[in-house]
Amino acid sequence: MKTIFPIAVILVTSFFISSFNNLDISDLNKKETLTPNYTSTKNDDVVDSEHLSDFFKRYTELKKYQNDVISLYKNRSYGTIWFENGKMTQYGQLLYTKLNNASYEGVGIPYKNEIDQIFDKTATEKPSKTDSDMLLSAAYIIYANHAFEGVDIETVKKSEWLLPKKKISRDTLAASAKTKPEAQKTRVVQFDQYYKLQDVLKKYKKIEQDNTWTPIKVETPYKDIRPDAKSVTVAQIRNRLFVMGDLQNDSKSDFYDQELMDGVMKYKLRNGLKPNYIISEANIKDMNESIQEKIKKITINMERCKEIYPTLLTDTEYIMINVPSYELVYVKNGKIELESKVFVGSPLTKTTIFNGNIEKVVFSPYWTVPQSIVDNELKSKIASDPNYLAEHNMEMVNGQVRQKPGPDNSLGLVKFIFPNPDDIYMHDTPAKTLFDFEQRTFSHGCINVSKAKELAIAMLKDYPEWTADRIDKAMDGQAETTFKLPTKVPIYITYFTTWVKESGEVSFFQDVYDKDADLNKILFPQETLVSN
Repeated sequence: MKTIFPIAVILVTSFFISSFNNLDISDLNKKETLTPNYTSTKNDDVVDSEHLSDFFKRYTELKKYQNDVISLYKNRSYGTIWFENGKMTQYGQLLYTKLNNASYEGVGIPYKNEIDQIFDKTATEKPSKTDSDMLLSAAYIIYANHAFEGVDIETVKKSEWLLPKKKISRDTLAASAKTKPEAQKTRVVQFDQYYKLQDVLKKYKKIEQDNTWTPIKVETPYKDIRPDAKSVTVAQIRNRLFVMGDLQNDSKSDFYDQELMDGVMKYKLRNGLKPNYIISEANIKDMNESIQEKIKKITINMERCKEIYPTLLTDTEYIMINVPSYELVYVKNGKIELESKVFVGSPLTKTTIFNGNIEKVVFSPYWTVPQSIVDNELKSKIASDPNYLAEHNMEMVNGQVRQKPGPDNSLGLVKFIFPNPDDIYMHDTPAKTLFDFEQRTFSHGCINVSKAKELAIAMLKDYPEWTADRIDKAMDGQAETTFKLPTKVPIYITYFTTWVKESGEVSFFQDVYDKDADLNKILFPQETLVSN
C-alpha cells in the first residue's frame, strides 16, 4: 500500500464572501437593484417581532439561528436587509451566488429549494417578501458562521478532534451585516488537502447528478468473485470501477478479465485494502455504499481540514500518522523521507488524536507493563504459572512488572517518546505479521511501526555520532540506551477517513473509531433526524 500524506502549504486568499469586503448593509439605500420584484401597494420593508416569531414557527429547521437573525434585524431597526422597495438588492443577488456554491464547501443550507424559488422568475409560488428576506438572513448566518468558525468547539471536543480554535462572537458576526467588515478576519483554509477534497466533492456530486451510481446486485449466499468468473455482477462491478475512475473504459463485459483485474487492484490500493484480485463481500458492501454517503464522508473530512494544527503548515520536519489508513509519514526538509505501515489501538483502547513532540529515542527498551494490563491479563497467568515472568523475560521491580530488553520485548528494539496525558508512544514490535492485516487495531493505544529501525536511522541522520553501526549495536537487545533529541520532532496523530493523494486519487478508509458520526450529526442534522 502506498497512500501518501504530503503536506503542502499554500497561501490562499479567503474563499468566503470575498465580494462582501465592500458590503455595507447601510448602503442599501442605493437605487441599484436586481430581480426578483415583489410589487406591493404598502410599505412592507419592515420585519417586526411578530413576523420573526411566526417565521421561526414555520421554518423550524432555522430555529437555532433565531437569536442571530433577530440581531441582524435589530441592528437594521427591523428593516428588510436584502430588499429595497420590493426589489432584490445587488447584495441579495451576491449572497445567492455564494449559497449556490456552498455545497462545494461542505455547507448545508436548509430550505434551499425555497430560496431557489425566490430567484426563479418562472416560479408561480414564492415565499412572501418578508419570508424571503428572513430566509436569506438565516442563510447568511449559516454560511458566514461556517466559513468563519467551522464546526462548534463542543462538537470538536466530543469527536476527539482536539484542535480548538478561536471562536468569533456571534454579535460580531451579526454586526458585519451592518458595517463594513474590512477589519474582520475571514477564515482562511491553508491546508491544501481541503481544496483537493473540494475538487473530489464536485466530481462525486456530478456522479450523483448523472445518476450513474447504480446498486451492484449479488447472489446469496455470497461467493468470492475471482478472475475468470462470469456473471451479471461482474459487469456491474466493472461499471462501478469505471464510474469511480479505476477503469478508463466500461466494456460492459460480464467476464472477469485482465482489464478488470487491473481496475480491482487499483481500487484496492487506492483504499488501503489487501492487494489481491479477490472481490469479497466486504468489497461489494463498500462499493454499494451510496453516493450520498460518499459525499458526506468527503464533506466531513473537509471540515477536519479546517481544524488542522496550524504548526503543521509551517513545520519542515514532522511525523504524521493517520489512524484510519494505518500509515505513518516522516517528512524532513519539507520532503517525504519515509513511509511505514502502523497498527494502532483497538476500539476499546483507542489511539489518541493529538499533536506533540518526540523528545527521545530509546533503543533496546524496557517495557513497564501498565497496571491495567497487569490487573486484567497478567495476574491470573502469574497465579497459574509461577515461572510466567521468567519465561517471558519479565521481572518485578519496585512493585511493577517490566519486560527486559530483547527481540521478543513487546516494544521491539526501539521506541519514540513524546510526552502526552495518555502515556502512549511509538515503538517497534516483534509481531511483524500483524502489518499484513487490512484492519490493524491491535494495540492498547500505542502506535506500532513496521519500519521502526528505518525511522530511527532517518531521524538521526543529522547526528554524526549515530552511525549505522552504533544504531545496530544499540538495537542488539542487551541494554537500554536513550538518546535525547537536541531538536524535538513534531508528531501529529490525525484522523482522516477520506484523503486525496497528489495524483488526485481519493481514498476512503474505514471509520475505525466511529468518529465520523458526531460530525455527521452536525453537518447533516436534518438527515440524521430522518434516519432516526
